[in-house]
Amino acid sequence: MAEKTGKKDEISLEELFWQLETTIHSMEAENVSLEDSFRFYHEGIDILKKCNDRIDEVEKKMMVLDEEGGVHEFEQ
Repeated sequence: MAEKTGKKDEISLEELFWQLETTIHSMEAENVSLEDSFRFYHEGIDILKKCNDRIDEVEKKMMVLDEEGGVHEFEQ
């Protein structure tokens, strides 16, 4: 399920997690070939990169309330 975001359709973080879980289950199947295992591995790495990018976007948008009640961007 894609969400509309102004400039393009993007897959939600939840959908990416679901895709990753599905890929992991496919890779763990007893009858999976070595070639398919490598394909699933690379798909999983690509999905993880997308998850990381999405989490980075969210962190950049997070705002923090300081002790005086002021709001500023989240810093690591």
